[in-house]
Amino acid sequence: MRILHILTLAVQMMGVSATPAHQHGTAGTIKTGDGVNLVYNQTGPRNGQQILFITGWRQAQVEWKKQAEYFASAGFRVTTYDMRGHGDSEEPEFGYRISRFAADLNDVLNKLNLRKVTIVGHSMGCSVTWAWWDQYPESRHRASHLVLVDQAAVIAADPHWPAGQAEQLGSLFSPTAIYDLAADMANQLESLVRSMFTPSVSEADFQWVLAQNRKMTDAHSAALFVDHSFRDWRDVFPRITIPTLVIGGEVSVMPPAGIEWIAGQIPGAEKYIFSAAEKGSHFMFWENPTKFNSLVKSFITKK
Repeated sequence: MRILHILTLAVQMMGVSATPAHQHGTAGTIKTGDGVNLVYNQTGPRNGQQILFITGWRQAQVEWKKQAEYFASAGFRVTTYDMRGHGDSEEPEFGYRISRFAADLNDVLNKLNLRKVTIVGHSMGCSVTWAWWDQYPESRHRASHLVLVDQAAVIAADPHWPAGQAEQLGSLFSPTAIYDLAADMANQLESLVRSMFTPSVSEADFQWVLAQNRKMTDAHSAALFVDHSFRDWRDVFPRITIPTLVIGGEVSVMPPAGIEWIAGQIPGAEKYIFSAAEKGSHFMFWENPTKFNSLVKSFITKK
């Protein structure tokens, strides 16, 4: 017990507060560089291959539970966390921009000392990953693989682009539509989240995911949505130098053409588009976890 107490004090001094979750798991908090407490969970063998899952906009880490259970059982050390304002993490009145979320990700990687980690980002989690890669080149050595799940290079379509460019990039909204949605977030949220699933999703599952979304305030999520929508990541893709898998869905709210375009910009990247029959929605990892988990595992373990 004395040794455990000393170890607990040590991690707290490093800005990490940890409590045992079960034999191979840890739940705790990380304090970011600007003083915000983020909740994290780790499961699986402590010496297992590292994999980190990052959620999308308004989502909570528990939505990765089908992946956490699978990969922990397969011998991986799985890390998930709630971004600021999301899930069970602290919701401060500041910092709802992708650059700050990338700084938070860098804190997670460094304070949990993740090494040779596969980063799996979903939707806005891809944007956070791209911002991290761009802003923190000194930390890139911590990542061994990237899995980028269903995020366009830029959401806002520039009205001055040549004809066809918005379709090529999978850009979803005009600038005006982005601000209109943000201003009416309370009324638009349910239909927006429903559009991320196929009609076959159960109502119980949909309502559970919607409840996770509602843990974040509309005001903070609107500010983040606007910032996220106008970020343009096209110049980052050619500078990604580690093995990358890009995943999309045939019936996703994110047009698959934009996902395929990204895969073509990242040197050596692989891609997979879930078909309609494979429940290729924006949430294909929830609706078809067997296929998704197998695909990711095969990619990161192949020789």
